[in-house]
Amino acid sequence: MASYHCSVKVGSKGKAGSHAEYIARDGKYKEGKKYEDLEATSAGNMPKWAEHNSAYFWQAADEHERVNGATYREIEIALPRELTVEQRSELVEEFIEQEIGNRHAYQWAIHTPKAALEGEKQPHAHIMYSERTRDGIDRDPEQYFKRYNAKAPEKGGCRKDSAGTEERLQATRQRWADLQNKHLERYGHDARVDHRSLQARGINREPEKHIGPSRIQDLQEQEVTVLLTRRAAEGELEGAKRQAFLQQVAFGIADARARFELTKQIEAGKNQARENFQRLKAEKEQEAARVRQKQEAEAKRQAEREQQRAAKRDRGMER
Repeated sequence: MASYHCSVKVGSKGKAGSHAEYIARDGKYKEGKKYEDLEATSAGNMPKWAEHNSAYFWQAADEHERVNGATYREIEIALPRELTVEQRSELVEEFIEQEIGNRHAYQWAIHTPKAALEGEKQPHAHIMYSERTRDGIDRDPEQYFKRYNAKAPEKGGCRKDSAGTEERLQATRQRWADLQNKHLERYGHDARVDHRSLQARGINREPEKHIGPSRIQDLQEQEVTVLLTRRAAEGELEGAKRQAFLQQVAFGIADARARFELTKQIEAGKNQARENFQRLKAEKEQEAARVRQKQEAEAKRQAEREQQRAAKRDRGMER
């Protein structure tokens, strides 16, 4: 069952290089069974001096970004198990295009560790990007992370966009749910995700806290069963709600169609009545015209007969 997770974190100075290695499973994170869960990774929008070595970009951020400044912002998202490896990468890349575009240097990776409780793969993506906004000006690593100069941008560093408001975070969360659902539908899956809180979705319980592998080992078999049963029940509830909603939509569409057809029939009846009225009116007018023509012809003949009789009388008097 597809699950929803979307969180945003900020990395402080000195953390970017190490975190980039962590998500790409590089450097000290390259060895060990624990880090064999890398499914895909890539980077983009890097300046010329880091186009072929994204690690250099994050190292430069750690070195040149101002003290107490953020060196990166990271979006962490859960990915649907229902999608294939290629489809998950496609989904992440479309999300990056939607949220980052060509504005910020970024690096992303998909990990697929096994879920501690269910034992199935738990695919998720890390998308880390620089808050520095690209503007087409060539800068060396040191200048790239300097303070922005509004009057003379070419003399300062790239402008920063922290995107740290609650409104922007909620908008991002909703867009991620919408995009994920679009891809699930595109590839024929019924599962859907919802970015809203449990309360907003009508689920009356406290949010489930993350349970790591060490905590799972301490749980009794009955507790694990309860957790899995509850998750399955909530999944069925969400599915039932979605099905009911779709039925309401279908009923609404059917009702709208019926109303539309009825309206068409009524309009057709009105048009037919108007046509019948006009036809009858025309027929009456034609009949009235024929009567007038007949009356006029009869009056003309009568006048001619009167003239003939008058002419005969005049000839008789002359004799």
